[in-house]
Amino acid sequence: MDQFADRYPSRILPVPSIVDRTDPVVWGDGGSAGEPLDRDRIAFFERNGYLAFERLIPSEEIGRLTAELDVLWAAAGKSDDARVVREPDSDVVRSVFAIHESNATFRALLHDRRLAGMAEQILGSPVYIHQSRINYKTGFRGKEFYWHSDFETWHTEDGMPRMRAISISIALSDNHAVNGPLMLIPESHKHYVTCVGRTPDDHFKQSLRRQAVGTPDDASLRRLVAQGGIEAPTGPAGSIVLFDCNTMHGSNGNITPYPRSNIFAVYNSVENALVQPFGGTRPRPNFIASRAAGPIA
Repeated sequence: MDQFADRYPSRILPVPSIVDRTDPVVWGDGGSAGEPLDRDRIAFFERNGYLAFERLIPSEEIGRLTAELDVLWAAAGKSDDARVVREPDSDVVRSVFAIHESNATFRALLHDRRLAGMAEQILGSPVYIHQSRINYKTGFRGKEFYWHSDFETWHTEDGMPRMRAISISIALSDNHAVNGPLMLIPESHKHYVTCVGRTPDDHFKQSLRRQAVGTPDDASLRRLVAQGGIEAPTGPAGSIVLFDCNTMHGSNGNITPYPRSNIFAVYNSVENALVQPFGGTRPRPNFIASRAAGPIA
């Protein structure tokens, strides 16, 4: 099949559907000596669509990252930069995008072999950073991120051809069961949920604050949860969750006093560079979906 054929059409038909994935989950050889992930972890990822690691980033390093986080927060609060996204119902900062381009400390972290090496092993090729951001989920007022498959958006709105990308969420504060941790539906990465509704022009201006178009229907979510359940990996600052681009995920709002700040990075295979969006819209800005597909150092 043509590399650039639309294998996963969405937002076209008036009713949703669930179709089987046609791409591999693990593109590499499944765990060779000297690689960061052993065969058991690779097998778990292939089966469930995610991996969780506690304290992968040591506390002294988290201290430096947290200091940068606070500097970025203070600057973002006064900024009108398009890379700063605010909560849907207030001016509170929700996310800051393209941190690997604007901040040397975060760039070094996201280029680190501890993270990029795992992505390259699973994807079977060199990688580049498709997207990076900090998600600030403040205490008391941090809003939810509704259920979604990232790939559905990246395919439809950015032109990502294949399911050959990995997301990594790095906890910069403790992720508790009560402060809106990432939730995932195991095994959902094996199925593609088509969504209903035409994508409006410049949809990203609304969807980054609160997504509506490109979210799955209730019946499809019930079916996926009945099959795989829901997992919410928690852990102290420095823990990470690595998950497939098509794993259905989301998070609840945070009404506790405990903030939950995470770095989110997407590693895409250099062999899966973006083409024209399959939904027929204009490509989203480069700070959301990078088209510079050269491999990271």
